[in-house]
Amino acid sequence: MISTPPTHILLIRPSALGDVCRTVPVLASLRRAYPAAKIDWLVQDTFAPAIASHPGLSEVVAFPRGKLREWYRPSVAPELKHFLDGLAHRGYDLVLDCQGLFRSGLFAMATKAPRRIGFDNAAELGWLGLTERIHAPRSMHAVDRMLMLAEAAGAKPLYDMRLYTSGADRAWVEGRVGPARDFAVIAPTTRWTGKQWPMDRFAELVRRLLAGAVPGVHRVAIVGSPAERGQCGPLLGPFAEDARVVDLVGTTSVGQLLALVERCSLLVGCDSAAVHMAVGFDRPFVALYGPTRVERVGPYGRTSHVVQRLIPGDIRDHKNDEAGQILMHRIGVEDVLDCARPQMRSGVGVSG
Repeated sequence: MISTPPTHILLIRPSALGDVCRTVPVLASLRRAYPAAKIDWLVQDTFAPAIASHPGLSEVVAFPRGKLREWYRPSVAPELKHFLDGLAHRGYDLVLDCQGLFRSGLFAMATKAPRRIGFDNAAELGWLGLTERIHAPRSMHAVDRMLMLAEAAGAKPLYDMRLYTSGADRAWVEGRVGPARDFAVIAPTTRWTGKQWPMDRFAELVRRLLAGAVPGVHRVAIVGSPAERGQCGPLLGPFAEDARVVDLVGTTSVGQLLALVERCSLLVGCDSAAVHMAVGFDRPFVALYGPTRVERVGPYGRTSHVVQRLIPGDIRDHKNDEAGQILMHRIGVEDVLDCARPQMRSGVGVSG
């Protein structure tokens, strides 16, 4: 018996930004398997630029998380109902919940699609809204787990991590840093204190890069969110008068950050979305990891680009600030340079 191919597919992966970036192989797999289908992606509205330019995508379904965050309030509940009703009216015949949380399971259930595929071990009872529950061990890498859902939907896994940018965002980057690709992007911030590398070491790294420590890097662009300017102060201050250092902290949109990573010659960052963007654009990068389990959520297929110094008995909990900082402080500036230099000399991703 030959099943009818789906004609309208919804991929659900609202957040976080790094997770959205590394979900694109699911989209690529579905597009190759179902070239005539309409394939939409439900994503948090602020992260939509990360996937909006992907050629395999038909439409972005933007989830206004900020507006609906307090969904339980009488003034907000009607808007949430309107959003959920809209999902039902779109006529999806196949849904993949790649997030595996209560919220994403609710979205899947709201579509009323005849096939709703997700994880049997979804957190927060997120599996309740599914019609098909796939067993994907949490010990697997997140990308491989999500591709198991695509395979269950009839799509052979396609390990295509490529990201795409808009012309407007590329033009913005050229206007800010110029046409040359001789700059490194430094992404020094991360939400969790236990994942942060000391800012004075980032400052020393910038000095070394500007002194020619890594071939092909002559300038530096520093990025971060508006809320992270204070965190970046010890790094920004020493280079405030240096024209070779471009302060972009708090000034880039998601799309502009993507385009900046696409153009750079090297990226150095902690466990954050920028690292996954570097994978998507095949750029040389160094990822500074402490308590994170790289085998599960690290840069996919690029563990050799990760600097992590573990010893037996280490506490691997990113919410434990003290334990995480012990691990991050083991990473030295020379460790970062030693990881970067071979990539630049071998030409990995340099032509991009």
